[in-house]
Amino acid sequence: MQQDEEYDASKIIVLEGAQGIRKRPAMYIGTTSSAGVLHLLFEVLDNAVDEALAGYAKNITVRLSQNDTADIAEVSDDGRGIPVGMIPKYGKSALEIVMTTLHKGAKFDNKIYKISGGLHGVGLTVVNALSEYTEVTVKTEGKAYRQTFSKGNVRTPLEVLGETKETGTTVKFKPDASIFPSPKFDSALLKDRLRYTAFLNPGLRIKLIDDRFNAHEESAFFSQNGLEDFLRHINKEQEAISSIIRDKRQGDGVSVEFALQYVNTYEERLESFVNDIRTPEGGTHVIGFHSGLSRAVIGYASRNQNHKPDFKLTGDDTREGLTAIVSVFMQNPEFEGQTKEKLGNSAVKSLVEASVYASLSRYLEEHPAEARKISEKAINAMNARESARRARELARQKNVFESAVLPGTLADCIDDDPERTELFIVEGKSAGGSSKEGRDKQVQAILPLRGKILNVEKAGDERVFSSAALNMLVTALGTGIKETFNPGKVRYKKIIIMSDADVDGEHIRTLLLTFFYRFMPKLIENGYVYIAQPPLYKVSAGKSMAYCYTDDELQAKRKEYDGKMEVQRYKGLGEMNAEQLWDTTMNPSNRILKRVNITDAERANTLFSVLMGVDVGQRRKFLEEHSGDVKFLDV
Repeated sequence: MQQDEEYDASKIIVLEGAQGIRKRPAMYIGTTSSAGVLHLLFEVLDNAVDEALAGYAKNITVRLSQNDTADIAEVSDDGRGIPVGMIPKYGKSALEIVMTTLHKGAKFDNKIYKISGGLHGVGLTVVNALSEYTEVTVKTEGKAYRQTFSKGNVRTPLEVLGETKETGTTVKFKPDASIFPSPKFDSALLKDRLRYTAFLNPGLRIKLIDDRFNAHEESAFFSQNGLEDFLRHINKEQEAISSIIRDKRQGDGVSVEFALQYVNTYEERLESFVNDIRTPEGGTHVIGFHSGLSRAVIGYASRNQNHKPDFKLTGDDTREGLTAIVSVFMQNPEFEGQTKEKLGNSAVKSLVEASVYASLSRYLEEHPAEARKISEKAINAMNARESARRARELARQKNVFESAVLPGTLADCIDDDPERTELFIVEGKSAGGSSKEGRDKQVQAILPLRGKILNVEKAGDERVFSSAALNMLVTALGTGIKETFNPGKVRYKKIIIMSDADVDGEHIRTLLLTFFYRFMPKLIENGYVYIAQPPLYKVSAGKSMAYCYTDDELQAKRKEYDGKMEVQRYKGLGEMNAEQLWDTTMNPSNRILKRVNITDAERANTLFSVLMGVDVGQRRKFLEEHSGDVKFLDV
């Protein structure tokens, strides 16, 4: 390709301050999606929490409001207040420097803030740069001050509002709609963040005031017992097989606190934090926790359980059914990237490992009944793992799950581009035939199911790997499963569950979603899984005919036709012919698809365990408590 311009020194562009942030916002906040909008609020919140960690702030208030183009956030604390005095070297106030200059602040020398989450000195500068306007009110040294900013620049000079005996900082900002396609704050994720912040800081009171959507909602977050309360909150729907094990230790400027409990599930749930910042990708503190726990449990089981000569527990076995929280406070944490998702400090690993090993080993020796349950659970996991391994070996010998030969029941499409292709997972032989006949063969594939698939929440891996229906499904998707799972190999980026609009159809849909959530969560996280919405009714009045997808639509039709109409209630997809199924449920121009997403992973995890798990008592209790929420029940 021929270049029209010469590459020389004149082509080098220097983006200074806010220019660079606005040009490449994802470098600082990870994304400009809704998660990025929320990240701005978290940067402000982290500064308020740092004041609490320093021992000054006792209360934090977050207020949300909205106007026509974006949400507006306001975070207030009763800490010391951002300094407003002049810095002679720069000829600007400290507040202006903090709001407009990268890599500045009082968190680099560990004197003013011994511990902090916002350590890079870019948080408020980024918030300013990516906001249409930012207003900062500071109460300090007997006076109240205010200054406003816009898109990284100063909007109005610092002004004195008057005298006050209070102290603290309030930051109010409106995300820039030219940067963020949807500048709205996700209240569910925000509440989750505020909730765990309160758990991690016992005694800190946090209030959320949401004045959006023409309503006023207030939520309060407070914890007296910290991680113990946190663990009880996570496990509130679970059957515990051990009491809560908790300890806190310090060494070399690092404070380590953890709490753990074993429950009657097959999954591990671990939450990790560094200086109040969640680390979803873990890091050295999580590696140390896992190592210390594995050593303690394996050591106890080896000494106290009767076992075969080939007995060999692994770390994964010891973590089945484990719920744990690891919180580390330290100076100069080394995070991978500004979004702080993974801790890299190597020295932390040994301290966490030693702390967990010593505390858990002592607990196991002092509580033999619970220790026996924990070690037996690990041994059962080992046995299940070995059974699953043998099943996988058999599966590979039979070329299932990873076979290049597609299942015979699959009616594949002509196109092979995953960006365009769709897979309909259809309930029933009759519906499968109609959907195959009515589909767009170029891009739509059909996989009929015969009956209900295995409930993987109750089944071990061995049964999963020997399930013929799941074999066909995984082979059709092309992703593999478990250790071989690779979402990049998916053959369709629209995986559409199409089931009957009755109780059996709902059950099949739930079974499929349980399988995807437990064994292929990336398909859901990547937005590939959808639910088709077939019509509930076909209405006819003379020569007029229409489909209704909800009861409200049906009532509207009754009014339109003055009640003079025939109504057919569809209970099964098989009641529609190919043309009707295409027109109502499969045609991209007419159909209604609901994308499956996980906005609250904790809630989803709990619901799958309760509704699909082995604990009948928990499921009965849940159904009794929520029976009044049912809007439609097929009888």
